[in-house]
Parts: sequence; C-alpha cells; structure tokens
Amino acid sequence: MYRYVICRTLLLVPTILAVYTITFALIHLTPGGPWDREKPVPAEIQAHLNKKYGLDQPIWEQYFRYIWDVVRYFDFGPSYKSTSRTVNDVIRDHFPISIQLGLLAMAIGTIVGVTLGVVSALRQNSWIDYASMFFAILGVSVPSFVVGPVFVLVFSLWLNKLTAGQFWLPSGSWGRPEHFVLPAATLALYPAALLARYTRSSMLEVIHADYIRTARAKGLMERAVIIRHALKNALIPVVTVAGWLVAIILTGSFYVETVFSVPGLGRYFVTSVSNRDYPVLMGVTLLFAGVVAVMNLLVDLLYAYIDPRITYK
Repeated sequence: MYRYVICRTLLLVPTILAVYTITFALIHLTPGGPWDREKPVPAEIQAHLNKKYGLDQPIWEQYFRYIWDVVRYFDFGPSYKSTSRTVNDVIRDHFPISIQLGLLAMAIGTIVGVTLGVVSALRQNSWIDYASMFFAILGVSVPSFVVGPVFVLVFSLWLNKLTAGQFWLPSGSWGRPEHFVLPAATLALYPAALLARYTRSSMLEVIHADYIRTARAKGLMERAVIIRHALKNALIPVVTVAGWLVAIILTGSFYVETVFSVPGLGRYFVTSVSNRDYPVLMGVTLLFAGVVAVMNLLVDLLYAYIDPRITYK
C-alpha cells in the first residue's frame, strides 16, 4: 500500500508539469497581451510593466523562472490586475468559498442521488423507479446555466410575489445560510442525477447475486441485507463517479458562482480570463489540476477500504 501511494504521488509531478507546460504555451500563443486596453497604453509604460513583471525576458527563461518559484517558494506570482495582492492571496481569499459551496453541493447530491438509486433499484419498474429515473435524466441533460436562472426565476421572483415577500431566497451574494441554498442546489442537481443512475444500476446487479440470496435465507433483516451486504458492494462504481464529481464540482463552478454572485475562485478565474491576468490563470489552473489528481488518488485508496479483496502493491 505505502509503495503504491508513493508511486502515485510521484506521478503527480509529471502530470502537473504537463498541465503547466500546456497552459504556459496557450497563454503565450493567444493573441494580445495583459496590457491591452480599450485605450492604448503608451509604449514606455508597457516597457516598464514588462520589465517589472519579467515579461521582457526570453520565453524559456520565463518558463523555468515561474515553475522554480512555484516549486521552491510555492509562489504563484503577483496579480496583474490587483497589484496589491499576489495570486497566493487571491487563492487564500476565494478558494475556501468555492470549497464550502462545492462540498455542500456534493453532500446534497450524494445523499439525494444514492438514496434515489437504492430506492429505485428496490422498487424496480414501479412509479418510484420511473420518477427517480426521470429526475436522473432531467438532471444530467439540463446544464447548470439553465438550472441557475430557472431557480432564480422561481424561488427569488415568482414565489416572492405570490407570498408577498414571505418566501424569498436571495438570487445572489454570500455569507448567510439562505445564500447557500440556490447555488448549492444548482450545483447538486447534476451529481445527484448521475449518482442515482449509477447507484441504481450497481444495486440491481448486486441484489440479484447469490450471496444476497444466501443472506436472506439465513434470516437476516432486510435492512441489514441492503445496507451491510448489497450497498457496500455496490458502492465501488459509485465511489469512482463520486470522486470524479467532487473534483469537477470544486473546479468547475465558474458559471454558478458568476450567476449567483458568489465570491469564489471560479468567478475570479472567469474575470481573470477577460483581464488577461496570466499569473492568476496559471496559479488557479495548477491548483485545480492538483485537486483533480489528488481526488483520483483518494478514490483509488477508497477501493481497498470498501472491498478488502482489492490490494495495492
């Protein structure tokens, strides 16, 4: 196990390096520059800014200097837009908010999705099964940039008018519990739908296995059969999808944060694209790549916990 963890951890190095190289190349191949504005910046000022931020150096020197600062000092550089803050400050201020939103959405999606999947499998071909799968297809098919405005329209506008202001969920901002509801529900819809489908499929395969019939023949209570025997063995494909979804939710909430005015890292990342704030783009991309790689490693390790037959050498 320890050898496997060490090897997988070392593999993160070339993975992150590849992501850095591709991102660095795309940034420098994109037409334009960080000082392009509607009103042209004088050439003298551009030269001063390039010298200040090291953009006047050869490309290869910029490439190695940045990655060296990241490896040695964990320094992602200064922000071109917010001159009083570094990229580390931006990540420190905004990433915790994205984590809160992502984990809350994933918790809701996991509880709803796994519950619907189990109930749907146990009531196969019933109206509960059909209703659950309709929800699953709807949640997978409808993107968040449609779900978000619909939630705002229904819960922030229509119900506010119908109840004369007694029922109201804010359409934006962050800080109070009521601010969490709509963005978390919007983000939770897709993972809940996907997990419901995977849980149902896996449970249908497991509950017809021989050892489940043996457990029932031994006189075990149905709850014990489902939870201790069927559900645990059905969770392996679900954990695989859940680990991938956690990474996607934490790193892919750009649109939801923008729609609901959540001051998370995703919203700041979108703003940095239009501002051509290259250090922020690079730092956030490397951070998100690291999150995805670490989540994949954790999912692999969870396999051994769920199924003792799985071992790593």
